[in-house]
Amino acid sequence: MAGVLTFTDRGIYCPAGDFYIDPWRPVARALITHGHSDHARPGIGRYLATEGTAPVLRHRLGDDARIETIAYGETRRIGDADVSFHPAGHVPGSAQIRVAVAGEVWVASGDYKTVDDGLSEAFEPVRCHAFISECTFGLPIFKWTPQEQLAQQINGWWAANAAEGRASILGAYALGKAQRLMRTVDAGIGPLLTVTAVENTNAVLRAQGITLPGTQPITEDVSAKSHPGALIIATPGSTTQNWARRFPGAATAFASGWMTLRGVRRRRGIDRGFVVSDHADWAGLNAAIKATGAEKVFVTHGYTSAFQRWLCEQGHDAHVVSTDYSGDDGEDAT
Repeated sequence: MAGVLTFTDRGIYCPAGDFYIDPWRPVARALITHGHSDHARPGIGRYLATEGTAPVLRHRLGDDARIETIAYGETRRIGDADVSFHPAGHVPGSAQIRVAVAGEVWVASGDYKTVDDGLSEAFEPVRCHAFISECTFGLPIFKWTPQEQLAQQINGWWAANAAEGRASILGAYALGKAQRLMRTVDAGIGPLLTVTAVENTNAVLRAQGITLPGTQPITEDVSAKSHPGALIIATPGSTTQNWARRFPGAATAFASGWMTLRGVRRRRGIDRGFVVSDHADWAGLNAAIKATGAEKVFVTHGYTSAFQRWLCEQGHDAHVVSTDYSGDDGEDAT
């Protein structure tokens, strides 16, 4: 099979179009699957991203970044390659990138999930000869909590804490997960507060027409006294900042696929873990790969060796590829 895409020390490269997909080093031209910082990095000459991803890129990279946009399903000729972007279901604007050269079709999926969360554009399988797939959670133990059950769990936890006069701090990443949780919880329980990184991202998404519940950023005059029983959606790295001291005795939780593993929750020193991710779980990974009909599968970031062995046992021509993606719901600086 011809190499429509190749794997280099700068990123995934298309020789026929002379472009990279989600490169991790500076290059002249890059196609970007989504706005998380491990997939969309500064220092690129020209960016091409979906209309839904571009505002996040501008927020993160500044007005000087040269960003072109493309609609889902639109085909664009770049050199000798035909490219199109298709919904990945990961976060708003996220895409799988289809690259066709002389009848050979490869798809770079970026990060994706197959469950429709009601916030991101729903994942759409793309038929191809070769599929590049993450496998962040590529073990059978990873199975996500259904949305209705997740809502009951979080709302029950928040309501119980509020009844005791405690604030609730829920750790979630600024782009995607935070907004998904806002739309999951019952805002009638109490005030809904956000740290700066989350609120800044909210503003970008609201400007795109994405509906989110009312939130209030945590400023110096916001505390447990002024907002009793509040739910605070905070990036994990922010919970040791000064604002947290104004909510003494707050209950703490983290929303992540890693909460499947009890040891991770203990190491984070939190009270509660909610099992939810913007990446595909085991069933989602297998379903997505099957739906592509791909003859060859490349797995990257996550449980690559175990997942590659599994795919080979299922009859796939599967290979492990090393990349610089974090693949772990990594902290995003938006």
